[in-house]
Amino acid sequence: MTYIDGFVAAVPKANKDQYITHARGVAELAKQWGATRTVENWGDDVPKGKVNDFYGAVHAKDDEVVVFSWIEYPDKATRDAVMKRMMEDPAMKNVPDMPFDGKRMIFGGFSNLFVV
Repeated sequence: MTYIDGFVAAVPKANKDQYITHARGVAELAKQWGATRTVENWGDDVPKGKVNDFYGAVHAKDDEVVVFSWIEYPDKATRDAVMKRMMEDPAMKNVPDMPFDGKRMIFGGFSNLFVV
């Protein structure tokens, strides 16, 4: 069954175009290496919570937008191979730098329960 890597980050509003360029570069390499799909989403209707929310999870500042994205793989073995290449392959040096604070990004790998 499909395996997913999910990401949430706070990106400065002024860096939207740079973010798209960076994310597209990563997505294209991930697809070449075995990912089946990458989905990038720019926060549009992200409510503030009373106890917790996306903003708090990534310590978003007033001038930042929450980005929610995921990369789909056919299985965990493919994901593990792609992640290894992302860390080691020289092609990643051609991807523009992250236009946000990567230390505040949250991410994780997820196995599907079901897809409708």
